[in-house]
Amino acid sequence: MSSTDPLSAPFSLGSLSMRNRIVMAPMTRSRSPGGVPNDEVLAYYERRARAQVGLIITEGTTVGHRSASGYPDVPEFHGEQALAAWARIVDAVHAAGGAIAPQLWHVGSVRAADGSAPSVGPSPVPHPGKPDGPPAVALSESEIEDIIAAFAESAAAAYRIGCDAVEIHGAHGYLVDQFLWPATNLRDDRWGGDVARRRHFAEELVRACRSATAPDFTLIFRFSQWKIGGYRERLFESPEELGHFVCALRDAGVDMFHCSQRRFYEPEFPDSDLNLAAWTEQLSGCPAITVGSIGLSVDFLRTNTGKPTEAADLGELRRRMSAGEFQLAAVGRALLADWEWAQKALEGRLGEVTVFEPEMREGLYY
Repeated sequence: MSSTDPLSAPFSLGSLSMRNRIVMAPMTRSRSPGGVPNDEVLAYYERRARAQVGLIITEGTTVGHRSASGYPDVPEFHGEQALAAWARIVDAVHAAGGAIAPQLWHVGSVRAADGSAPSVGPSPVPHPGKPDGPPAVALSESEIEDIIAAFAESAAAAYRIGCDAVEIHGAHGYLVDQFLWPATNLRDDRWGGDVARRRHFAEELVRACRSATAPDFTLIFRFSQWKIGGYRERLFESPEELGHFVCALRDAGVDMFHCSQRRFYEPEFPDSDLNLAAWTEQLSGCPAITVGSIGLSVDFLRTNTGKPTEAADLGELRRRMSAGEFQLAAVGRALLADWEWAQKALEGRLGEVTVFEPEMREGLYY
């Protein structure tokens, strides 16, 4: 592509320096037995960094709380063994010319309770994604503080082992989002109630991560309107409501927002074609990452039902980036299918990409 291609432009923000504007979106792989990423996981990330991904946001990594994980073989971002493995991955990604940020995650009431730990959430209600399931155990004040501390400890570990940034997973109906979502937060204390109190958990978590790292260490916050079990849910019905949220988190210490949509090209509010990332960047003044069906013709819900997928042109993405609507673009399934996707996109070779198929979710692809 030409030197004016917005995807190829370098980007820097605090501790984060990227050779281009392509981000690898976080995707749960369940390939880390015992919570420790192995050589296969290292190769998975290193190959994509070598093939010109600017920033890798890792799959969700759990913080040090007994109920944080909800899926098998999810990597942890705490403990000596797991952090030593992540340090090797960080070094490998850097050697390949890329940048890397772990996504810090607590699933909250999405977790299926078992003998080892309960399913927890802001309030004693089932997660809307599993309405026939048992209610979550409501978090006590002290346990909320413990979870905030666990996020801060993992952020400090990311800073210590040389990560370029860290992302807090505040999207898709997991724990941070459960505090934001009226359907799952029925509390009447300082952690719940009106919209300002429902975002208190997210704000305090961000402040703790900021205090545990460094002023120039880049903090990314991922959020969404849609949820697991609530694909039509909306936290914000207007730009004004969204603005209150993103500005509050910016003031707490967020440097960048990662705005999850099913389709990046869809407008977020009536009477404007701006998407969620564009509104977020305009309202907060912080750089935003857009994500959602980039490089693919079908969104993730339709691929989950087996609908055929085709590679999609990037003209609309480039147009919006050139117009200054958002700074960065995150790619998920297309990079899962073809580890060379970023290089092929930057070189104008999208006709050569391996197209995503639903069964590819089950393995690591090289």
